[in-house]
Amino acid sequence: MPSITDQSFLLDSQYRDSSNLDARIAVHQLFSTNPVGWYRWYFDHLRLPPAAVILDIGCGPGRFWCDQLQCIPPDWRITLADLSPGMVTQAEANLRAAGAGDDPRFRFQTADAQTLPFADNAFDAVLANHMLYHVPDLPRALAEIRRVLRPAGRLFAATNGAGHMQELGDLLAPFSSNRSALLAPERRFGLENGGQQLARVFAHVERHDYKDSLEISEVAPLVAYVLSTRNMLWTASAEPSVEALTQHFE
Repeated sequence: MPSITDQSFLLDSQYRDSSNLDARIAVHQLFSTNPVGWYRWYFDHLRLPPAAVILDIGCGPGRFWCDQLQCIPPDWRITLADLSPGMVTQAEANLRAAGAGDDPRFRFQTADAQTLPFADNAFDAVLANHMLYHVPDLPRALAEIRRVLRPAGRLFAATNGAGHMQELGDLLAPFSSNRSALLAPERRFGLENGGQQLARVFAHVERHDYKDSLEISEVAPLVAYVLSTRNMLWTASAEPSVEALTQHFE
């Protein structure tokens, strides 16, 4: 099975485009029980100056910025960057569709967190959401983030806690899935160990928890979620069919 830090796998398969990530995002948007919503909660925690310069590394398809578009101050300048050119292209297309096609607040760039193509002290904030566990050399990436941040700059790094989606792993047990793949992200950089890793680079680290759960009432989005991780859970010959998963979840 490929590693979650295998950049060739991530670029060529898992994140070549946004379809796999979109399937997982959809489950959280449809079935999360926290009424505030992750995007709104996260945006409210940014608390940045009116003319902040921001880097979103690992931006994915840019849905966070699309969702919060009306709340973004007019003088913020935001660079959406991702290792995947397909993700960057989709982020630009999504923001254009949301009405920000010629918006001077946004620019887009393909970038590797381990070798950021930006000057020292360039940003007031760096956002790294649900992606640091994918970076092969995490200490190097954190040093790069520190380098491009201004002296008073902030890193906002989101991740999941231990046991995230563990019930899904239980449900998939009859299919002999590689259950450890579902837990690998949190083992590399999760709520329980991420702070210690950040503290090696940053003088002050705070943890803020967004508490949520899923109450899934439809089978199709859950099947789509599972299939979005298929190449991490099974070999091609062992992958269950859509029909088998649907019948199992029903």
